[in-house]
Amino acid sequence: MFENKSKTTLESLGEFGLINHLADNFKETVQSTTIKAIGDDAAVININAKEAFVISTDMLVEGVHFDFMYSPLKHLGYKAITTNLSDIAAMNATPTQVLVSIAMSSKMTLEAVEELYIGIKSACDTYKVDLIGGDTANSRKGVCISVTAIGKALKKDILYRNGVKPTNLVCVTGDLGAAYTGYMLLEREKRIFLENPAVQPDMEGKDYILQRQLKPEARTDIKQLLADLKITPTAMIDISDGLSSELFHLADQSNVGFVIYEDKLPIDPVTYNVARELGLDPTTTALNGGEDYELLFTIPATDFDKIKNSLDFTVIGYATEPHEKLNLVSKSGNNYPLEAQGWQSFKQ
Repeated sequence: MFENKSKTTLESLGEFGLINHLADNFKETVQSTTIKAIGDDAAVININAKEAFVISTDMLVEGVHFDFMYSPLKHLGYKAITTNLSDIAAMNATPTQVLVSIAMSSKMTLEAVEELYIGIKSACDTYKVDLIGGDTANSRKGVCISVTAIGKALKKDILYRNGVKPTNLVCVTGDLGAAYTGYMLLEREKRIFLENPAVQPDMEGKDYILQRQLKPEARTDIKQLLADLKITPTAMIDISDGLSSELFHLADQSNVGFVIYEDKLPIDPVTYNVARELGLDPTTTALNGGEDYELLFTIPATDFDKIKNSLDFTVIGYATEPHEKLNLVSKSGNNYPLEAQGWQSFKQ
């Protein structure tokens, strides 16, 4: 089954290298109800001739995905749900249920757990999903929250990562880079506090980027917005690991290249200004920051007139033949190879 006799670190392999390595042994499915297994934002399970369940799972790990020094428990509970619902939205499905499992120290107070679940319930109420179960376990080091999200869709509406065609337009929802900029701001203020606890955090006017990091929303509204415009995307993925990384996922599974225009990247003014204040390049934060939980999708070029005036979407480039690879056209008109530099699990 596994015949890797040499020692390979997970850091060198990376999250998706590990997933691909393990998935090689599970390419063949034995259940006729399994429509889509490993390899997309969510798995797809048959219900009947017209409908399917869409199921995804993800974890938030203390010290890796969140820091209790600046992550309120209510917001953490809310984020645990919405980040998983984002995967359901990326399949163009409607979320319906969630299961939540938590590993935590026995020294954690009941009141702290209640705060966490207030946030979980708030997200469930907001997105009209039911919490239907889960598990709890003792953890000797840190908190880990695992959420499984379930959704439902007509089979004809489900979107995958492998449908991009050359000349398709590349679109994103919302704006990019705010969550990462918010994270970097929180990290800066944490360092200042640890050096001098008497110094108060400087957060004035930065609510937007802080909310994008601490309490993100899932774009479950996009399915209806696209339907209203009579647009059917050819592929879709959520932007959790960074725009550049997600583009590489689409390119790999659809066998295409991309041209992306720097001056088309949607960046909020607060994101831009705070990034500059922190010594960050706003373009880099938009391309590689991650945790935006916006949606990246492609549409036929013939649909441009339908989407060009929408305030909810931005066309940032187009798909090319695979041999042209992935390129970024700078504001000055120069062409640069695009690199996947978003979030990487197992990176020390």
